[in-house]
Amino acid sequence: MLKINKSTCLLLVIFTTLFCINTQTILAQEKPTLNRTVLLENKVDLPSKNINAKIIRVTFPPAFKTPSHTHEGPGPRYVVKGKLKVAEGGKINTYSAGEVFWESGNLMTVENIGEDVAELIIFELAPAN
Repeated sequence: MLKINKSTCLLLVIFTTLFCINTQTILAQEKPTLNRTVLLENKVDLPSKNINAKIIRVTFPPAFKTPSHTHEGPGPRYVVKGKLKVAEGGKINTYSAGEVFWESGNLMTVENIGEDVAELIIFELAPAN
């Protein structure tokens, strides 16, 4: 039969307690946290119940400027990289990587005013055919 004296028992209790505390600390440090940030919010009146939602990637060579144009529908636009000058509805704005803007679907131009290729993700909400 195994005999444990009071000193050994006390050491086991202390060791177990320290082990549990250390394990909880390590587990708490290992859990990644979710970081959620709203970049743009815009209420939209949809023209019908059926919408064709598109996600389009556009790359702009340095100094490239689009002719005046429209898109099939409005929606948010996300600049992945570069710097773009957007002229729409009589307003001119500049957007850089990481920024989001709302395009109304009106007549517009987009120009890459950065030194490198620019990339834009278009989230388009168009009436379904």
